[in-house]
Amino acid sequence: MPANPKYLSSGPDRAAKITAGLIGGYLLSAMFHYVLGLLVENKAAVVATSVYTLYMLWMVFFIIPFMMKSGAKAWVYYLVSIVLLVTIAYLIR
Repeated sequence: MPANPKYLSSGPDRAAKITAGLIGGYLLSAMFHYVLGLLVENKAAVVATSVYTLYMLWMVFFIIPFMMKSGAKAWVYYLVSIVLLVTIAYLIR
């Protein structure tokens, strides 16, 4: 049984969700680990665990835009979060 078309997103909206998950999700998870590395004294532990946790967090951030109504809204949330983490990293350093 095929999906009901009213629940499917349009082409540009689907592309925005995919790019928000791929690019925005990766940047957000990388910035989270960068700020975490600035806050923790044992930087080797952060680097060692970030090998695994970065990809786990990225997959969570990849799924979140598909639960939203709009891909543009996902991009806005991700960009605001990334800018907030960049600001925190700038203030810490």
